[in-house]
Amino acid sequence: MEADRRTRLAPDERRAQLVALGVAALVDRPLESLTLELLAERAGVSRGLLFYYFGSKQALHRVVVTTARDSMLRATEPVRALPPLDRLHDTLTRIVQFVRDHEGTFYSLVRGAASGDPEVREVVEQARALQAERVIAVFLEMGVPDSELLRIALRSWVAFAEEALVESALNTEMSTKDVVSFLERSVKAVAGSVHPA
Repeated sequence: MEADRRTRLAPDERRAQLVALGVAALVDRPLESLTLELLAERAGVSRGLLFYYFGSKQALHRVVVTTARDSMLRATEPVRALPPLDRLHDTLTRIVQFVRDHEGTFYSLVRGAASGDPEVREVVEQARALQAERVIAVFLEMGVPDSELLRIALRSWVAFAEEALVESALNTEMSTKDVVSFLERSVKAVAGSVHPA
């Protein structure tokens, strides 16, 4: 580790390293406690260098949460060639695996939702909105009538799913199959409650 700290990196590489360390730090601490000083200590660099790259704690938080958002959205991009329910199952399976493989990344999104910085909250809301659109597309393709209530219900389900993922995928030994099955049943129930048969 000490050897890594002394290695001279190109500016883009150093910045990417610092962002990755910031994301990882959120596994065991709330976003608000991620400071330039803490990250400088973990990275073995000066606070001045952190200030050079990010300018402020708030800017650091925005970059960390944006990086987390983009990483999750790329990793869970739906496979458009799959039929709707198969696509939902595949996407949920990859989300659960992503959450388990990248706890810090996922926590930075979940915790970013409670940030005092409106720009950080907006980054999280963008991720939720896109995930909701992915889920809405599944049900529209299955013939569920589009409505404002359907969209509200499924956007709300995305926030519910985040908490369910923290509690099940991270805080229990539940199998990925069981977590995915629960998420599938819950989203179908939510969509079905909007337009009951």
